[in-house]
Amino acid sequence: MHSKSYGWIMTTQFEQATGVFVSISEVASTTGLTQDTLRWYEREGMIPGIARGSDRRRRYSDRDVRLIELLVKLRNTGMPTSEMQRFAALLEGGAETYGRRLSVLLEHRERIVAQQSKLHDALAALDTKVDHYRALIADSLDDRAAPADTAQRGFGNN
Repeated sequence: MHSKSYGWIMTTQFEQATGVFVSISEVASTTGLTQDTLRWYEREGMIPGIARGSDRRRRYSDRDVRLIELLVKLRNTGMPTSEMQRFAALLEGGAETYGRRLSVLLEHRERIVAQQSKLHDALAALDTKVDHYRALIADSLDDRAAPADTAQRGFGNN
């Protein structure tokens, strides 16, 4: 095997020489993905071909694990699978695809920032309503509305 410049498909000579690989169960534990999900990511082209040992078991390099950790973050922030596939395909294109990879990530970043703004607005509305009900309870305007933790201990009216 040889290492390509993008380093995702083949193991590096260092990894081959030192045997620095992890199993699918170790990757699953590290990333929080199930083994089935890791296999699915590979089948769907989001994780380029993983090296195999002589026993035909997957052998994940540090680079593979870092890519998977990035993919988990992209997915957790709402990147569609199709965009993850597109990004992974661009990895195989080497340095010529840096600009396109950057575009994919910047477009996703814009979506995250927009979502953060919506979440911030929703949290502010929720905080306003929580403060409103706390004030009503503090002013004894609804003595039956004790917070759930005190009602469960037998304080307040049900």
